[in-house]
Amino acid sequence: MRIAYLGAGTWGYCLANLLASNGHQVMLWTANPEFAKTLKKKREHPKLPRSKADDRLEFTSDLKEALDQAELLVESVTSKGIRPVFEQVLAFGSVQCPIVITSKGIEQNSGLLLPDVVTQVLGEEMRKQICCLSGPSHAEEVIYKLPTAVICASYDPSLMHKIVDIFTTPYFRIYPNGDVNGVAFGGAMKNIIAIACGISDGLGFGDNTKAALMTRGLHEIRKLSVTKGCNPETLNGLSGMGDLCVTCLSKLSRNYMFGRCIAEGLDPRSAQEKIGMVVEGAYTCVSALQLAQKAKIPVPITQAIYSILYEGLDPKDAVKSLLQRAIKEEHL
Repeated sequence: MRIAYLGAGTWGYCLANLLASNGHQVMLWTANPEFAKTLKKKREHPKLPRSKADDRLEFTSDLKEALDQAELLVESVTSKGIRPVFEQVLAFGSVQCPIVITSKGIEQNSGLLLPDVVTQVLGEEMRKQICCLSGPSHAEEVIYKLPTAVICASYDPSLMHKIVDIFTTPYFRIYPNGDVNGVAFGGAMKNIIAIACGISDGLGFGDNTKAALMTRGLHEIRKLSVTKGCNPETLNGLSGMGDLCVTCLSKLSRNYMFGRCIAEGLDPRSAQEKIGMVVEGAYTCVSALQLAQKAKIPVPITQAIYSILYEGLDPKDAVKSLLQRAIKEEHL
């Protein structure tokens, strides 16, 4: 199969290489011509050392070349960039092949999940051609073939199972799930809670604090999920609790490390520069708070992260505010 892969970050490179090792011809696109030249020359991602590209993986900065005769389109761009990238895709003509979305986020202002963003750009008739791949999966582990399990969701069961077969390897296990919104929503929201956990650890708090943040964070995600028509049970699985665990507990998580940098005194811009990659939780917390305010659903952790990042709230004061909230009976 000829596959067009959009986005050459660590996750894009990792999955593109996985697909190539599965026997597919993959063209990995980056908008940066110099980076494309580097990848062609070294055949190794600078943030994933000792991971040589499969011979069937090619690189380009020419989007038209990437899309040419593609039988499958996979994306790993940023949630902020997914709309403009697919507008570029549409400019080359209508898309006929299936699309796999691996980015995690919620579009600001519109409140759309990423499958809905792509559908809005390409047309409602493309909805059944869209899949969503999500779950607990650090590129830094998958690239070295450490056992990983993720979720594939689609509006079309037959396409979903086809994508499962295309991506599955002995070390990369994929479970099908028909709840596209739940899978996409869980993957987006966990990044916000991961920032909170990074801040908590950066302030010197312990495992008790982090466990509380993760548990109450999952509750917050479940409450807000009703605004997107998700099945709340989906959030107990790999794309919810599973992704929450790996993102909140690992130093490989850019959202977690971003939170630690904030707690250690860096402003959001400096923290982002230190991480050197896009921190999706910083973008998504704006979208999530917009959804919550519209639906009048309290999301205290999300509100606290927003206030720290965009209103200058001191992280220590945010913790005090959370601890001083009125105590209510726990409802799950």
